[in-house]
Amino acid sequence: MQKGNTVIPRLLKYAGRYRFLTWAACALSGVSAVLGLCPFICIWLVVCEVFHALPDVSTAQGLGRYGWMAVAFAVGSMIAYFAALMCSHLAAFRVARNLKSAALHHIVTLPLGFFSGNTSGKLRKIIDESAGQTEGFLAHQLPDLVGALVTPIVVIELLFVFDWRLGLLCLVPMALAAVCLRQMMGGDKADFMKLHQDALERMTGEAVEYVRGIPVVKVFQQTVYSFKSFYDSIMEYMRFVLQYVFSWQLPMTNYTVSVNGAFALLIPAGIILARSAVDYRRFLLDFIFYILFTPICVVMMSRIMYATNNLIMAEDALGRIEAILSEKPLRRPAAAGKRAGAQVTFSHVSFTYPGAETPALRDVSFTVPEGATVALVGPSGSGKTTAASLIPRFWDVQHGSVCIGGVDVRQIAQEDLMDCVSFVFQETHLFKASILENIRAARPDASREEIDRAVQAAQCGEIVRKLPYGIDTVIGAKGVYLSGGEQQRIALARAVLKDAPIVILDEATAFADPENERQIQLAFERLAQGKTVLIIAHRLSTVRNADRIIVLMNGRVAEQGAHEELLAMDGLYAAMWRDYQTAIDWKVGREAVDVGYTA
Repeated sequence: MQKGNTVIPRLLKYAGRYRFLTWAACALSGVSAVLGLCPFICIWLVVCEVFHALPDVSTAQGLGRYGWMAVAFAVGSMIAYFAALMCSHLAAFRVARNLKSAALHHIVTLPLGFFSGNTSGKLRKIIDESAGQTEGFLAHQLPDLVGALVTPIVVIELLFVFDWRLGLLCLVPMALAAVCLRQMMGGDKADFMKLHQDALERMTGEAVEYVRGIPVVKVFQQTVYSFKSFYDSIMEYMRFVLQYVFSWQLPMTNYTVSVNGAFALLIPAGIILARSAVDYRRFLLDFIFYILFTPICVVMMSRIMYATNNLIMAEDALGRIEAILSEKPLRRPAAAGKRAGAQVTFSHVSFTYPGAETPALRDVSFTVPEGATVALVGPSGSGKTTAASLIPRFWDVQHGSVCIGGVDVRQIAQEDLMDCVSFVFQETHLFKASILENIRAARPDASREEIDRAVQAAQCGEIVRKLPYGIDTVIGAKGVYLSGGEQQRIALARAVLKDAPIVILDEATAFADPENERQIQLAFERLAQGKTVLIIAHRLSTVRNADRIIVLMNGRVAEQGAHEELLAMDGLYAAMWRDYQTAIDWKVGREAVDVGYTA
C-alpha cells in the first residue's frame, strides 16, 4: 500500500484535465489565508492610532482608512476562498466521478466468483461512500489544509516582528498542541481508520442482507437468529468506536488545554516583562498585538487537526477503491479459440478458493457429452457448485482444464463463453422491473412474442395471468412479490429465451413447494431439449433420469454412472438414495398422521 504522503498525487491522477483546478484552489486558499490575517493587523493599527491620540481620541488619524482596509481585506479573503472552493469542487466532482467510473468498469471485468465474497452492500459502500470521502477531502479539507499550513508561516514571522520573547511564548502552546496532535493521529491511531472502515463495511453489508431477507425471516420465524449476525456487526463497530474515543480522551484534553493555554503564559509573562520595558506604551501595544493573534493560532491548529484526520480518511477510502482496481480481471485470450460443439470436459481439475487452505476440487475428471444431461450429486461441501462455476469462468482453475467443444474455457472469448452458457442459480435475483424486462435481460433484442413463448415454455403462464398488469407488472412494487418457486420459473424463462447450448442448473428446485417443483420439472424438460445440461441437486428424484450421475465427495469424483448402475455398486450414491427414500417415507407418514389428527 502506498503511503499517505502520496494520497494527493494518487487522487489527482483521476482528475484528468481538471487537475490544475486543484492547484489553483490551493493557491487561492493560501491567498485567502494571508488576506484573512490582514484585518487583525488593521485592527491593531487602529488600536495604535487610538493610543497615540490619547487622551483626545478625536485627533486620531487614519481610523476610517484602516477600518475600510480591514473590510476590503476580509471581503478579498472571502472572495479568494469562494473561488478556491469553486475550483476545488469542480476538480473533486471529476475525481469522484472518475473513481466510480474506474471501479465500476473494472468490476465488470472481474470473475463472477469475486462477488460471492463481496456483498452488494460492501461494494456499494466502497465505491459510493469512499468516492464521496475523497470528494469531500478535495473539495473542502485540502484547501483548508493549505490555508492552515500557510497561516503559521505568516503568523510565526509576525510573532517575531515586535517582541521575540512574547512570540516565543505564543509558540510554546502551539508546539505542545502539535505533539498532542501527533499522538492522536500517529502510531496505531492511523491504523484504526482501516479497522473502523472494515467494521463499518461489515455492518453495512449485514444491514443490506438483513433487510433483503426480512420476508424469508418472517415466514420462518427466525427473527432473533437472523438478527444475530447483524447485531454482532453493530456491536463490533461500537467496540471499535468506543475504543478509539476513549484512546483520544487524554491527548484530546491535552490538545485543548494547550491550544487554549496561550493566555496562561502570555499574561503572566506580559506582567513580568512590562516591569523592564523602557517604553510602556510601546510594550502595551505589542502585547495587544499578541493578544489579538493568539486566537488565530487556536483556529489554525484546529483546522490542521481536522484536515489531517480527513486526509487519513481519504487515504483509507482511496486505498479501498484501489484494492478493487488491483483485483485481477479475467484473462482474455490472445487468440480466441473456436469451440466445436457443446461438450463439456473436466480434465484433472484442481481448484482452491482465494485465501483457503483446503482445495475445493482435487484432480476431478468427467465429461458431459453434447446433448446429454449429467447430474452432480454429493454431500454439502463436496464441490458440486464449485465445479459448475468453473464452466462459465466464475473462477479459473489452478490445475487441469475445463473445456467446451474441445477448447479450454480460458481460450474462449468472454462474449462467446457467456453466449453459450445459461446458469440458473439456487438463489435467483430478480430486478425491480417488470416481468418482461426481467426475462428480456437474457437477450435484450428479443421481441415480445419470443418472450411470450419463453414464458409458456417455462410454465410461467399462470404466474403472469394472476398479476395485475400481466407480464408488465413490476416486481417488488405495490406489494407484488413472487414466491421462491415462482422466481425460479421466471429465471428458467430467462434461460429458455437465451437458448444457450449449455445449461447449468444449480439446486433450481431448492426453494420450491411441490406444486412449483412439478412446474419447474416440466420447464426443465422443455429447456433441456437438444441442450448439454449439468444439474446440481440434493433431491435425488430430480436426477434419477439423468444420462450420467457424477458423485463428488471431499472435492473428488467418488463414483459415476447411470442411476441403476450406481445403485448396483452399493456405494456412496446407493447410501444417499436409501437415506433419501427414508426421508420421503417419513415425510409421507408424518403428513398422513397430521391429516388423520386433523380429521
